[in-house]
Amino acid sequence: MIYEAAILKEQLVAETDEVARLRRGDPAAMAAAVDRYRHRLYRYLLRLVREPASADDLFQQTWLNVMRRIERYDGRSSFDTWLFAIAHNAAVDLMRRKTGESLEDTEFRLTSESENGLGAAMAAERSAIVSSTLAVLPAAYREVLTLRFEEGMKLEEIAEVTHAPLSTVKSRVARALEMMRRRMVRWRKEDLL
Repeated sequence: MIYEAAILKEQLVAETDEVARLRRGDPAAMAAAVDRYRHRLYRYLLRLVREPASADDLFQQTWLNVMRRIERYDGRSSFDTWLFAIAHNAAVDLMRRKTGESLEDTEFRLTSESENGLGAAMAAERSAIVSSTLAVLPAAYREVLTLRFEEGMKLEEIAEVTHAPLSTVKSRVARALEMMRRRMVRWRKEDLL
């Protein structure tokens, strides 16, 4: 417990230092932040919009917005949560303009502990099934599952990112998981026929 508290304090100090450097316009701090969040943020955006070009545009727009709004970051939430909220807002704007799909209206990490070829093949197949099942869910459900299971965010953090009440986030996660379960059961039955 003492060790965990020390690590948390160290992370908060590092985050505060990074934010201060970003506020000063330090290019090295910006490059480090972009590099640190590159894969997570891009994966999140790609899950939402399902188009690499749009995800690229949103990724860049998010970082432009971070630099424009860094003075408004007050530290009440983690930098991660604040960053993903900016990305969420950019994605909502794009989806409203482009497709009519909304995040308001409505890949799990699967790894094999086995190092043999069969275990790796089975894990890859499960991952593909989960990814394709996730891809057909409505955007609001893809978003909460991505934030919860790929980003490891707590439900409260997801509520902050999505600007939705905690109860809504909980119900979206439950509904999304149920929808995925039904689709996977249906897929398995069809596969067995």
